[in-house]
Amino acid sequence: MNKSIILLGVLATSIGLSACSNNTTTSSATNSSAHSGHEHHKAAVADIREETKGVDVLPQFLKNQPKDMKLVYLSVAKNRELLEKIPCYCGCGMEANHKNSYDCFIFQNKQNGAVVWDDHGTKCGLCIEIAAKAMLDYNRGKSIKDIRKDIDEKYKEGYAQPTPTPSL
Repeated sequence: MNKSIILLGVLATSIGLSACSNNTTTSSATNSSAHSGHEHHKAAVADIREETKGVDVLPQFLKNQPKDMKLVYLSVAKNRELLEKIPCYCGCGMEANHKNSYDCFIFQNKQNGAVVWDDHGTKCGLCIEIAAKAMLDYNRGKSIKDIRKDIDEKYKEGYAQPTPTPSL
């Protein structure tokens, strides 16, 4: 588990302030100079969704992705309770109808245990940054409420409107 936490930390740091990079559909809209260069995207049009038998079976669209990207997706799948309470600030709430950070990686959890994965997270550094930070902080013992407060504070200016994640 410590190795996973370290890898998530390295990934979050390496991605840092990278922008969403959906090359298929982008616009040049930015919210402020504090985050200039961040391109908001119409992810729902270009996102790939793939169903697997469960949270431990990754989708094929991750096949050629780095190991740390696969680790993020596996970690997200196991942190649904946390990430459904954390908003994303990349613009996916408006463009892809996402409700929270979890939606950037997983479109649907089916009754039979199957998972419909979403490749949005593979194309958006901000999505990965927010999810990885939330999961790292949670694994370090921080409360969901405090994590939410930190995320909201950090991204309140210069980013897109947050997903419509209900307040805690």
